[in-house]
This record gives sequence, C-alpha cells and structure tokens, in this order.
Amino acid sequence: MHLAKPALDVGLFADNLPAQLQFWSEAVGLAREPFLKLGGGIHQHRFVAGASIVKVNHARSPISRAAGAITRVAVVRAGITRRTDLRDPDGNRVTLLPAAEHEGMDLSIQLAVSDLAAHHRFWRDTLQLDSDGPAAYACGSTRVELITAPMTARPASWKARGWSYLTIQVTDCAAEHALALRRGACEGDPPKRIGDAAVISFLRDPDGNFIELSQKASLVGLNAPDAVAFNPNAGLAPSA
Repeated sequence: MHLAKPALDVGLFADNLPAQLQFWSEAVGLAREPFLKLGGGIHQHRFVAGASIVKVNHARSPISRAAGAITRVAVVRAGITRRTDLRDPDGNRVTLLPAAEHEGMDLSIQLAVSDLAAHHRFWRDTLQLDSDGPAAYACGSTRVELITAPMTARPASWKARGWSYLTIQVTDCAAEHALALRRGACEGDPPKRIGDAAVISFLRDPDGNFIELSQKASLVGLNAPDAVAFNPNAGLAPSA
C-alpha cells in the first residue's frame, strides 16, 4: 500500500462538542487545525498528534453509538513523566503516554477483535502494514494493538458516536481501494470525491470495523476524476 504519510488518523463522533474541544485542547494538550465541513451537518474538528490527526466529528442529526471495537486511544505527549488514563466527555478511553518512554510513536490504538488470525491476515496481508510484536502492527508513528474479545455487534456505519474509524492516507484512493479488495478486504464504501479536498473510501475489517482510505489534496493532489460526488448522508446510522 502506497502511503501519503507514515501514520494513521483516528476518528470519533461526539455528543458534547464544546466539552470535547476543551478536553482535546486542554486535558490532552493538542493543537488544532482548521475544522472541515463534510456536508450534511457534519463538522470535523482536527487535533494534531504528531504525524497523526484525531478527528472529532459532530453531526447535526442524531446517530447511533459505535460498537466499541476501538477500546482505547493513547496519545504520546512531550513534557509528561507518567502514564495518565482519562475519559473524554462522552466516556471514550484516552491515555497519555510520556514521549521519553515511547520514542518514535505518536498514537497507540487498541482494537478489540473476535478472530486474531483473521485480523493478522487483514493487517499484514490486506493493509500491508509491518508487524510490531505478536499482536500489533505499525504504520510509521502509529501502533495498532489487537486484543481478543467477543464481537458484540457489527458496526452499521462509520458515522457512529464514540471511536468509530481509522484513516490511512494514501497516494491514490481508487487504486489502493481496488487492490485491497483484490487482497481480500470487504468494501464499506467505494471511492467518493469530497469537492476539491479529498477522495475517500472505506474498507471493513473481518469484524466489520471501518478503515478509511483518504487521498487528501493537500498531501498528494487529486487524480480520480471518475470518483462520484460524496453524499455525507449515505449510510447514516439511525438514532439509537
């Protein structure tokens, strides 16, 4: 897989937006990028975690709660000396890790999976990421740790409250999406163009969790003229 940057991004949908923005700015201590309007009443507030972005999305329409496969996101921070476990205003687990003890890492994401062997094939063979231990994979400065747990429900949409999706920035979304399907990935959403900002698509892992492929114009430009216009309401999960 041809990456546009050596890191993953992570996204959540928030209920209490003012408190979330304060949490990520003050409690976690991350700088903000300008927010994006995704259409359909969805605003994306972006926080910089080294090479990664924490995407705090807020939807005007009610959406369901995520199934919770992403169980914890750890942010590596300079200037702290010990691990600190937090909960954001919506109850999502966030951990701060001291940079001195985690050199070369910006984010660590814990993912609960029902079939470890199937997920090893997905992360190793389909996404082509490097192994980083017996049950972990690395994408540059991001580490994904797999833990075994029963699957409670298959996610209906990537638009769901809580930690809901991961993003891989690629050089050509349409090409990488097609290649991932040929390597055995399940499709979540085909490549779609978001104005002049990006081309995005979604894959689904063996438990149905959503992995976004994003070809961001500011990183690599856009070269997918056949991608259809993005409908932000497509696949919107019903209110819980």
